[in-house]
Amino acid sequence: MDIASIVVAMALAGAAGGLIAGLLGVGGGIIIVPVLEFVLGLLEVDPAVRMHIAVGTSLATIIPTSIASARAHHKAGAISMELVRYWSPYIVVGTIAGALIAGRASSEVLYAVFCVVALLVATKMILPLDDKVLAADVPRGLAGPLIPAGIGALSAMMGIGGGSMSVPVMTLCGRPIHQAVGTSSLFGAFIAIPGAIGFVATGRGNELLPYGSLGYVNLVGFALIIPTTILFAPLGARLAHRTSRRTLGLLFGAFLLIVAGRMALRAFA
Repeated sequence: MDIASIVVAMALAGAAGGLIAGLLGVGGGIIIVPVLEFVLGLLEVDPAVRMHIAVGTSLATIIPTSIASARAHHKAGAISMELVRYWSPYIVVGTIAGALIAGRASSEVLYAVFCVVALLVATKMILPLDDKVLAADVPRGLAGPLIPAGIGALSAMMGIGGGSMSVPVMTLCGRPIHQAVGTSSLFGAFIAIPGAIGFVATGRGNELLPYGSLGYVNLVGFALIIPTTILFAPLGARLAHRTSRRTLGLLFGAFLLIVAGRMALRAFA
């Protein structure tokens, strides 16, 4: 594949990631990770580090995407700052732990984690459970921190902004879908920043890394994807507030099923 094709592929990945970030409250990694992994394969990057680079680079690109998306949702009054204050410290701790674990895990482990989590969340979002809740609000007390910490850890291992898990968790706990989407967009920043730093640290010195890599974060991919994610995230946020709750859930679930199937082929084939 020539350099022009790579540039186009990265730009399209960024556009899709930014649009989905604003529309569904995710950091775009649900699309960016599999696209980056595919492009790195075409570039003949060693399979042992291919998924690590895709995840690490995706987390880096989520930083500006989540900020742009969160600003748009904040203007619409769709972010629960009370929940942000409660969950954010635990999300950061979980993210750091997840990034350190992922940096030392095999590619197959990362593929499997991505597949299983995406499949579970997609099932919840596609089934007609819009009015189903498990609790009146998010859990408090001793068990309360486990949920955001788990979201942070798994998100770091998947290279996503956490919306794939935080959105359904919040809706199951009685939060409106648009508030869940908006709040999760801000959580993306709390996941992406420490997550990207963790992948830079664990990948330093690896001789299998391609040109332009800072640890497991590839700066070439980062530079190409960032502009289009920033451009398209606000558009997705505006579309989200014109879309019904059920439609958002179906769109979310459909994307996750597609991604889960592809990751299953990589993990278990």
